[in-house]
Amino acid sequence: MESIAYYDGKIGSPDELTVPFNDRSHFFGDGIYEASIGANGKVFAIEDHLDRFFTSAALFDIHIPLSKDDLNKLLHELLAKVDNQSSFVYWQVTRGVAPREHTYDDKAPGKLWVMIRPESLRDPKVPMKLITLEDRRFGYGNIKTLNLMPAVKYSQEARHAGVDEAVLHRNGVVTECAHSNVHILKDGILYTHPNDEYILRGIAKTRLIQICYHESVPVIERAFTVDELMAADEVIVTSSGDLLIFADEVDGVPVGGKDPDTLGRLRRAVYRDFIDYTGATQLF
Repeated sequence: MESIAYYDGKIGSPDELTVPFNDRSHFFGDGIYEASIGANGKVFAIEDHLDRFFTSAALFDIHIPLSKDDLNKLLHELLAKVDNQSSFVYWQVTRGVAPREHTYDDKAPGKLWVMIRPESLRDPKVPMKLITLEDRRFGYGNIKTLNLMPAVKYSQEARHAGVDEAVLHRNGVVTECAHSNVHILKDGILYTHPNDEYILRGIAKTRLIQICYHESVPVIERAFTVDELMAADEVIVTSSGDLLIFADEVDGVPVGGKDPDTLGRLRRAVYRDFIDYTGATQLF
């Protein structure tokens, strides 16, 4: 199949499957999700994604209808049905089906959704262009909920500005991007926002930090400002869909380009990590 969808035990194409009107995601965005890249029949960093998925669900009292092992098996079985070298693998769980009311049955099983479609990684040697926007989201940024209206708004503003992504900040302190994490290299040190309620603990972010340790690149997890972003030696954006991309422009001003050696070393290590995990041979 070119793309595949799954809802509550039913499998078909994304156009074929339907979701009950009373699924709580329709009224409240009442659910959580995960996404990764599948390549060579393997979902990249699946253990990390499943851990975060189950943690997010527990924080919002949502009951996932499958165990981690069973969900892992299902995702790989569905991935095997999509005929492509690499694919975008998305899954979510909603609180289930019930008449619209803010309170809920705290014992009801959730409804599992999966969507897999062909998608290639972005070429990491092609830089991103960014803009900065004020971060006005609510204080559950650490949980991967379906409530993505702010991310939709910020992404559309970036699109209208003719750039790739929006860097968010609170009173000049950078948090993250609309749908990725952002970091800076300065004097050979990687600076990255700590894992608090204002950002999502990105899987690609976590793996980058681990790779920095292996590559003897010091890491300081502290918030940095927009001014520090603009003055950085390199600006790095990470996400599960693109792994690691550098930026060469923020708000129309050139940035980075001052430490290509460290940037190149980290980029090679990140993609080597992906290849070692999946066995993929074609990435872009």
